[in-house]
Amino acid sequence: MSKYKVLAFYQFTDVADPHGEVLHHKTFCEARDITARIYISEYGINGQMSGSLKDTEAYIEWMSNHPIFSTVVFKMDDYHEHAFPRLTIKYRKQLVALDDPFDATKTGERLTPEQWKEKLDHPEGQILIDVRNDYEWKVGKFQGATTPQCSSFREFREYAENLQKKIDPRTTPILMYCTGGIRCEAYSAYLKDKGFQKVYQLEGGIINYGKKVGSKHWLGKLFVFDDRLTTPISNEKTEIIGTCKHCQTPSEAYYNCANMDCNELFLCCPSCLETFLGCCQTECKTAERLRPYHQQNPHKPFRKWYNYFK
Repeated sequence: MSKYKVLAFYQFTDVADPHGEVLHHKTFCEARDITARIYISEYGINGQMSGSLKDTEAYIEWMSNHPIFSTVVFKMDDYHEHAFPRLTIKYRKQLVALDDPFDATKTGERLTPEQWKEKLDHPEGQILIDVRNDYEWKVGKFQGATTPQCSSFREFREYAENLQKKIDPRTTPILMYCTGGIRCEAYSAYLKDKGFQKVYQLEGGIINYGKKVGSKHWLGKLFVFDDRLTTPISNEKTEIIGTCKHCQTPSEAYYNCANMDCNELFLCCPSCLETFLGCCQTECKTAERLRPYHQQNPHKPFRKWYNYFK
């Protein structure tokens, strides 16, 4: 059995005192073997966590008795170590950085993973949208998905405006998916507010789909915002769709450029990683602040400069 668990969760709900909830969470988590990235606002909670089996189970039990967050649904994975470098719990005004207000009670119709698979089995007449950043879908996506060239979630507002000009928003079914479901909550509500009427979202996101259905219709790996960077969605083997930035051979290992003043996140094969000393381009190899090549690890993002000289 794996020593650690990785949790992903969110809930939109009214929070009268978000700063107080931040303190409550810190009090609970700081005394336990937990690392996390948890954001709380007036509108709810968005969290990712890793911890020992005992302490993650204690957190789930604590949340189940919480007066506000008792209905939070947790998605859970096994891992051999902590997936986050530290414990971060803070207030954040926007749980999803769309910049436009949305009504979380007026989202799209949620499809269970089984219903989602049925939709993808018969894709005629519908539009399937990957509601993630471009570096996420480059390493994994659903077959036939439209992948907007958006490097941040805010850019999806413009994508919605352009889509509205290309299709009939009243009659065209729109299916959307994201990693764990929270971005679809925001974007489906945003689309409905803009006049799109047949809007569907994958309940629990790609993570839930992999656990319930497997990898049917899925290609590649899932990008995650923790030390794993990429992970399979199920035990089923899938086609590698990512390509090395340098030589375009198949690759699904992400790295931050060793040039700390560049720090670009890029896919790279082992051979090119060594040739370019962990850099995304030739020019970066001669940078002043260069992380040592031997520190590169495909399963962990970059660390601060001082960590390499302790």
